[in-house]
Amino acid sequence: MPDRSEKVIAAKEAAARRAAERGDTGSHAPTQDRLPPGQYLVAKFPVLDLGIRKPMALEEWSLAVSGLAERTQPITWAELSSLPRVEVVADFHCVTRWSLYDLSWAGVRFRDVLELIRPLPKARFVMQYGRDGYSANLPLEALMDDNVLLAYELAGEPISLEHGGPIRTIIPRRYAWKGAKYLSGIELMAEDRPGFWEQRGYHNEGDPWKEERYW
Repeated sequence: MPDRSEKVIAAKEAAARRAAERGDTGSHAPTQDRLPPGQYLVAKFPVLDLGIRKPMALEEWSLAVSGLAERTQPITWAELSSLPRVEVVADFHCVTRWSLYDLSWAGVRFRDVLELIRPLPKARFVMQYGRDGYSANLPLEALMDDNVLLAYELAGEPISLEHGGPIRTIIPRRYAWKGAKYLSGIELMAEDRPGFWEQRGYHNEGDPWKEERYW
């Protein structure tokens, strides 16, 4: 019998196929409204993942680094917590069409982490990896915004396991699947390649205001 993670994956792959058949592949015009097209507001934070949750104490966490960087040694929690702490209040948009306004995150800027590892000139893309086998790709430049975080707090509390703790990536200008929960590694790449959901029919860019949901 399929486990929960297999059922979740199969359901989302089916949704991507149906969207492609309908032509729902991100052809809508961009909007400047706060709520991206096709989204609806929710009051509580839903929990969506692959169904694989591996508890880890914050002090035990480390970030594996690979690919085109001067430094490829893991970043420890002690190192990460020594970087400037940043608070970001941002809206959260899920590709399954719900949005939640004004989530309060705290962590360190992704670009500050990149200063630690010093990407090589050929590095143009980043793959994020989660402890649950997840991966998500983005151009390096998309991770340089002020509000892109390696987050360790949500609403003033450590991020819970169900919401991707102890560390997750927050990228407010993309659909939520583009930020890895249970973050455990990053890879710097010269060429782009698809992540977990991108291999299964999801759009490569994931801009909510362009409604880039599926290929």
